[in-house]
Amino acid sequence: MDAGLASLRSDAVGAMRTALVSAENLQLSLRTGLSQEEQALTQTKNNPKETNKTGNEDLKEMLESNKESLKLEAMKRVVGLIAKGKNASELFPAVVKNVASKNIELKKLVYVYLVRYAEEQQDLALLSISTFQRALKDPNQFIRASALRVLSSIRVPIIVPIMMLAIKEAAADLSPYVRKTSAHAIQKLYSLDPDQKEQLIEVIEKLLKDKSTLVAGSVVMAFEEVCPDRIDLIHKNYRKLCNLLVDVEEWGQVVIISMLTRYARTQFTSPWKEGAMCDENSDKAFYESDSEEKKDEKEDKPYVMDPDHRLLLRNTKPLLQSRNTAVVMSVAQLYWHLAPKHEVSIVTKSLVRLLRSHREVQYIVLQNIATMSIQRKGMFEPFMKSFYVRSTDATHIKTLKLEILTNLANEANISTILREFQTYVKSQDKAFAAATIQAIGRCATNISEVTDTCLNGLVLLLSNRDETVVAESVVVIKKLLQTQPTQHCEIIKHMAKLFDNITVPMARASILWLMGEYCERVPKIAPDVLRKMAKSFTAEEDIVKLQTVNLAAKLYLTNSKQTKLLTQYILNLGKYDQNYDIRDRTRFIRQLIVPNEKSGALNKYARRILLAPKPAPVLESAFKDRDRFQLGTLSHSLNTKATGYQELSDWPEVAPDQSVRNVEVIEPIKEWAPLVGKTKKAKSDEKFYSDEEEDKEEEGSESSGSEDSSSSSSSSEESGSESEEESSEESEKTSSDSGQSSSRSEKSSSESESEKKKKRKTKKAPQKKSKPSATESDSDENGNGPVAQASSLSADSSSSGSDSDSEGESDSDSVTPQKKKSEAKSKPKVEQKSKKEVSLLDLDDFSPAPTNAPKSAVISSSLLSDLEGLSLSNVSSTMQVTTPSFGPVKTYELLHHMTGKGLSAKYHFPRQPCLYEPSMVSVQVILTNGSDHCLEEIHIGDRSPASLNIHCFNTIERLEQEASVTVSMGIDFSDSTQAANFQLCTKEDQFSVSIQPAVGELLMPSSMSEQDFCKEQGKLLGMNETSATISMATANTSSQAINKHVLSVANVGVVSSSQSDFHRFAGRTISSGALVLVSLELKESPAALLTINTEKSVMASMLLRDLKQALAQA
Repeated sequence: MDAGLASLRSDAVGAMRTALVSAENLQLSLRTGLSQEEQALTQTKNNPKETNKTGNEDLKEMLESNKESLKLEAMKRVVGLIAKGKNASELFPAVVKNVASKNIELKKLVYVYLVRYAEEQQDLALLSISTFQRALKDPNQFIRASALRVLSSIRVPIIVPIMMLAIKEAAADLSPYVRKTSAHAIQKLYSLDPDQKEQLIEVIEKLLKDKSTLVAGSVVMAFEEVCPDRIDLIHKNYRKLCNLLVDVEEWGQVVIISMLTRYARTQFTSPWKEGAMCDENSDKAFYESDSEEKKDEKEDKPYVMDPDHRLLLRNTKPLLQSRNTAVVMSVAQLYWHLAPKHEVSIVTKSLVRLLRSHREVQYIVLQNIATMSIQRKGMFEPFMKSFYVRSTDATHIKTLKLEILTNLANEANISTILREFQTYVKSQDKAFAAATIQAIGRCATNISEVTDTCLNGLVLLLSNRDETVVAESVVVIKKLLQTQPTQHCEIIKHMAKLFDNITVPMARASILWLMGEYCERVPKIAPDVLRKMAKSFTAEEDIVKLQTVNLAAKLYLTNSKQTKLLTQYILNLGKYDQNYDIRDRTRFIRQLIVPNEKSGALNKYARRILLAPKPAPVLESAFKDRDRFQLGTLSHSLNTKATGYQELSDWPEVAPDQSVRNVEVIEPIKEWAPLVGKTKKAKSDEKFYSDEEEDKEEEGSESSGSEDSSSSSSSSEESGSESEEESSEESEKTSSDSGQSSSRSEKSSSESESEKKKKRKTKKAPQKKSKPSATESDSDENGNGPVAQASSLSADSSSSGSDSDSEGESDSDSVTPQKKKSEAKSKPKVEQKSKKEVSLLDLDDFSPAPTNAPKSAVISSSLLSDLEGLSLSNVSSTMQVTTPSFGPVKTYELLHHMTGKGLSAKYHFPRQPCLYEPSMVSVQVILTNGSDHCLEEIHIGDRSPASLNIHCFNTIERLEQEASVTVSMGIDFSDSTQAANFQLCTKEDQFSVSIQPAVGELLMPSSMSEQDFCKEQGKLLGMNETSATISMATANTSSQAINKHVLSVANVGVVSSSQSDFHRFAGRTISSGALVLVSLELKESPAALLTINTEKSVMASMLLRDLKQALAQA
């Protein structure tokens, strides 16, 4: 048996040895199997003290290796170290060697590192300056910007000329990102060398003219740093900045609003003058009908707000909805400092909303509300419950809420507030409880009705167990008693009894002061209190000792028999006190009250000096004087002037010349326009309208527009896009098709002009032609209502070629065949509402819509064949602009008849190419005279901004009562949803109106094959692609429903698809011609993937939101 055990043991030992050998071999093979990269990435663990050093050594080796992957990994780790706050400066030589790397990702990381350490390692950074200069010419905009950022971070005076040259070049760069970086570099250069100020101002002046929203905030920040006093630079850019404000990034919005607040205070008159009312906000203006009363009203209101002042207030108001608290606070302070008093209250809800944010935000917002609530209690009274203290609030938040509640207290709500205060006094937070007692004292002072109630409540608090509460109560009672001392002797006696139990120095001092001040009313108690104080004088605090000396002096003057010896004893103690204030006070009092040979005439007046009647203290808010600082600033928060604070100037008595803000505009050449509203021959008019108005809608709308409009060219305000030059270059380079379409537009416009001249000469009624309609449709092309498809064309159909082209290649999904557009010149349509004929454009105003419209006249077959054959040779076969197969008209109100004193206006987007300029969006406006008299000279007045490119309709000389007219306009929105603001004028009045385009109306449809769509989509990936998974309504999953909803949102063309679960749409932006591709991939019901590919990322996100909403609705 022993032998068996021995053999088993030997077998086990052998197996163990085999396992150990195998493990050792395995370990050795793992070690030898490590690659060079893995060895470089492995950090030593054996020697913890040298870990950091070894790690840096490894990073150096990786940075000096020949492999890009190792360098990239090393730079990621280095940037990670910097992000954690660790020092990586010793790696500077190894990093700077890679500055010339061809790998863009590596180069970006190197630049990030250099921006951080270039100032510390200036000598080494200077060695690479030639590389930075070369990088400023790099085709990649991020590399150019990073190189400029590094260059401006090397703070060595010797390279100032190089930096200046680089900033000037970058300021003219095509990329707005690089121009933005140049604006940042201006501030760095100015702090390095202030002597460069004049040259930098020139660059700032140039950048202020930039139309990109990316640049606006940065250049205004540079303006504020370098030359905040150069208001003249802002004049020409003021309106542009106001209009760009909504699209600027949040940081830029704060800076611009702050600057515009200062600007407005120097350029506009005060809207706060007594009796001043703004015309725009007068309720009477809506209902006024008597001319005499109007005259009186004008006399009563001498103040009229400057349109530019109103522009600023109107354009900042939407930012109150911003999610950024700093932006909301900036708008609030702007309204506080600039708006008429009755308008300031609109910021209240937004400020109260911010109180749900972090405590740091709450603190600043509450400080500003505390300042506001002192002057205008009515603003925040409805939201008083929002300022009730919560148990989770920090002490400083509680104190501020208490301050605001005290400011809001009045006779109506004081009982509610005092009930709140009673709860707060019981708080465990001692500082807060003490602050509450002070607040009760302020309420008692401000509201005389509750003074006695508050005093009684405070006296009850004197028996509180908490010393802090008792002490604060004594201090507040002392202040309140000064207002009515004769009635409260009992309270003074009660406080004297509590004197021994109170230990807080301020409370003891307050009781001693009360005893001394009213010693004649408590003649028996005061000497006894002085006796007790004489015993403990040496152990008291300094403030108590001073009041003891005062009490002794007053009692000596009023009751010298009882207190003469006590007074001398206390004066002797004070003479040798350690505090020099007490020694000085004692010597002064002795000479004043104890006459001797050395005493002068002063002791005769001792009683009048010491026992003079003293005014009651006024308990005021700590925020009373803070309004001298601009709200929302650091100075306001600290209540002291901080470095760099710029004070708001007072309103000027007389407003400076407002023409300095006008931007030069090329005057439009006026076309001939007939009188509108005057009927000539009833028969001819009826025949004209019955034939023309029953024709297809789009023709009627354009024929009226071509007559009523005059061409106008002015520089367009661009928002969210790059510079004019860049956008024009992009539109030229995108594809040859855009160029072809523009040449086509030029051709059509030239044809249109020649035809107009011919018509003016002959003055004949326009000839009517019509193209064949394949099918009878239940609704017109714009979805305006059930009308028959009848069409009439003028002899010069400039766009018919492109339309027939697109018709030949239209998709099978189209609901109706593509119609041809007309540019027929005709009178603007004026109709009496009593007549049965109704313009197709006015169908939204009438219910029900007419269903018995007559069919069109018979059309000759020769005309049909001629029209079918029309085509343009230079139109691309794969991609072209088409008209949508579905386009419901949504009518928006432009001017309400109450506001317009009888004149009402509505507008809609007919989704037709604009006749006047290819970059303009066509808008049709229906003007109706609902007043009891004729309106004359209806025209477009001032625009805001003045450089807004609008093709106005010609002046309507006369519009009869109950008559309406449809006119066409063209507006260049520059691919932005910013509203076009202008004035609609009559002979007597001016009305400010604005046209706000939906993002889908800024597009024109583009026809292309599925193959071309996929090809173009492949070019617009990465940052040019915006996608989201959406939840679709069950009823919207059919192909017809999807097309209907997409086309209702956006003016795009349907691209035929070989897959049933894929839906594609294509369009181009009207202003710049940028391609916009929309694709919808149906997933498991009800999910779908919606993707938008375009260079215009802002438009993409807005379009995605609108499409998502439309497809989700049942």
